[in-house]
Amino acid sequence: MHTKNSYFFSHTILTLEVITPNIYNYKSMSNISSINPVTQQTIQTYKTVTDKELQQVLTISQQAYQEWKKTSYEQRAKLIKKVAKILRANVDKYATIMIQEMGKPISQANAEIEKCAKVCEFYANNGAKFLADQHISTQFKESYIAYQPLGTVFAIMPWNFPFWQVFRCIIPALMAGNVTILKHASNVLGCGEAVADIMQQAGFPTGTFQHVIIDTAQVADIIGHDTVQGVALTGSMKAGQSVGELTGKNMKRLVLELGGSDPFVVLDDADLDRAAQAAVDSRVYNSGQTCISAKRFLVDKKVAKKFKELVKEKIAALQIGNPMDMDTAISAMAREDLAIELQDQVNRSIQMGAVSEIDGGHQKGTNYFHPMLLSNITPNMPAYSEEFFGPVFLFFEVENAAEAIRIANDSIFGLGATVWSGSRARAKKVALQLEVGAVTINGVLRSDPRIPFGGVKKSGIGRELGKEGILEFVNKKSLVVNK
Repeated sequence: MHTKNSYFFSHTILTLEVITPNIYNYKSMSNISSINPVTQQTIQTYKTVTDKELQQVLTISQQAYQEWKKTSYEQRAKLIKKVAKILRANVDKYATIMIQEMGKPISQANAEIEKCAKVCEFYANNGAKFLADQHISTQFKESYIAYQPLGTVFAIMPWNFPFWQVFRCIIPALMAGNVTILKHASNVLGCGEAVADIMQQAGFPTGTFQHVIIDTAQVADIIGHDTVQGVALTGSMKAGQSVGELTGKNMKRLVLELGGSDPFVVLDDADLDRAAQAAVDSRVYNSGQTCISAKRFLVDKKVAKKFKELVKEKIAALQIGNPMDMDTAISAMAREDLAIELQDQVNRSIQMGAVSEIDGGHQKGTNYFHPMLLSNITPNMPAYSEEFFGPVFLFFEVENAAEAIRIANDSIFGLGATVWSGSRARAKKVALQLEVGAVTINGVLRSDPRIPFGGVKKSGIGRELGKEGILEFVNKKSLVVNK
């Protein structure tokens, strides 16, 4: 490896650290500092809003909804397209904020901003079609479903894709006629500020989007408010459970995109070189901090040795270091505690008999974690059952496709999966047996604005993106006309 205002309240949130354990483990505080994960220097300090200020945010949101829901699809689409133009015109600016706050390599940060522009254009161009009345053939003179907005959608977003995961949530919600409030992760508040500025530049009316910096205790106040009718959270399973309790208590719509331990199945007729490259690309993308990255590599024993050799060769060629270098594949993890936690999972697995085949791991005193590959994994180990949120390859040699399917499904998670085979029919047969929300055959699994995204089991509830995503936060109203 080579190491080398209008009321947008853009000053606003202590986040629920939604990629980390339980939101209620965090103490209330009045100041939150954003820290560069590479230099460990403080970028900026933010203040949380008072309870009085939060009530103003909610009141403004409620008022804004009454007007925004009356706007036409054409008006909404016009503003959303402006957002896409602003994003593309300022790629360097927004990518730099992302890099400084959470360490994403620049090539990936640039790609994230472009993807945000694409999701804007997708819903601007297709939202009206998705929300058109759906007529149903019955004995009545007329019967149909009208799709209408609900109110305020509260978005609780994580740090690992600090622009993309915000836009993929708020844009369809706004296109549907809802208004939105964002609570961003505490280490990427500058990204939240930037989103607020973008929406203001695009001309969105006051209160249609607000970014608020709050204490964790205030999350319940937002979810319990009458104007909030939907909550979307991307984060850990435990964060999802905590927010799920609040939304259930308050009878609010909920979409959760949670953790994953995605299987990467390699059958004996796969193109091994392509599969190995895809395996490495997927696992180290965003320095391994991706819910849908391949994590468990289930490889037929006939090709396991060769596949592992190829993966190791490709890992050795990776450049690790400065996120501002276009050739950097892996940079620092977002926080050192995340690297320490990942190392602990590795250590506990090794103590139980797992074998480390690459000399990597946490570089003490820094946020860097060099890739590792663990083999000889058994069901009692963290490496078998837990999500490893960083560049650790979990390698399983399997007897055949049936065993690969069994191990793949022997998980509390069910977000995504990948299948590699020289036969599309064979790969599809395996893919349909995997208990996940999405499968890619012979490629790297990525979310796409056009395709629904979400998980099953402990990986989530509901869907984002595609037509299904925009219909999550609407009232599907049935109308029947007799005469």
